[in-house]
Amino acid sequence: MTDFEFRRRAVKELTARIGVYALCDLDGVPIYVGQSKDGIRKRVARHLTSARSDIIANRQIDVWEIAYVWAYPVESADAINELEARLFHAFHPQSKLMNGTVPPNLGYGVAPQPGQIVQVMPNEEILDRKDANQRLPRQANHYAQIVGHFLAVKNSPQIARAMDAHFERLQKYHRTLLGFAGDQQDEDGSSS
Repeated sequence: MTDFEFRRRAVKELTARIGVYALCDLDGVPIYVGQSKDGIRKRVARHLTSARSDIIANRQIDVWEIAYVWAYPVESADAINELEARLFHAFHPQSKLMNGTVPPNLGYGVAPQPGQIVQVMPNEEILDRKDANQRLPRQANHYAQIVGHFLAVKNSPQIARAMDAHFERLQKYHRTLLGFAGDQQDEDGSSS
């Protein structure tokens, strides 16, 4: 169950300044990097409520997984594209991002520290959702949705990249669940 009141209060803590943000999963791993020229708080709120958000409409991200937002406010809109590219190319090699468009890689170094980190999900909800018994079926369902969207609505390289990122996550959760199964005893009493 989603604690919408907690999420609403948490989003209000985000900066209203322009800049770049990273949507991070239950493990605090960035899964999407975006930019906002009308305010980070306003843009993130649209993502988390699914209101007018292409990445939600295109099934690129599953809001169920978003537990943290990292905000990178900037002074000038001229700095946004370069910062977004820098963050994308710092985070993507660690764990594939759901971004549809890949910004140019101009040899950026390490990502700067976020100006703000806001947890948008209560601790109990995060712990509950990290359970492989919930997370794998949820990811499998979301993967099926993005494949269906790709086949029926929008066959594009952008959606294909997001599908690839979801498939990588699905495999990780699958291995985690099988690891739990490996700790169980078989019917004959032996360990698997």
